[in-house]
Amino acid sequence: MDQVESNAQPTADIADGVRQSAVLWDDRNMVTHFANVVNIQSTLEQVDLFFGTNKTWNIGNERQVHVELTDRVILSPHAAKRLSVALAGVLKEYESRHGALKIDGR
Repeated sequence: MDQVESNAQPTADIADGVRQSAVLWDDRNMVTHFANVVNIQSTLEQVDLFFGTNKTWNIGNERQVHVELTDRVILSPHAAKRLSVALAGVLKEYESRHGALKIDGR
């Protein structure tokens, strides 16, 4: 078994005196992508998140916006719900520090 780099940190919780399984966050194969556009669709079995970048800088007469989709993440509905709760918590904390985020001029 390969040795995990030092930046991978195991975490474990103790609840009611019972030690939970440790999670090892292995980031050796992680890649980072930037997205300023997200689109979401779902079926009974999955939730699809499409990420991309709006590269339009001058709309012109054609009035078209070019979005380059680069990544798709497919989640189970349960994982999507957990992501929704986690994002809501992160955004609540962000707004408490930096002020409310306005979306689409609202």
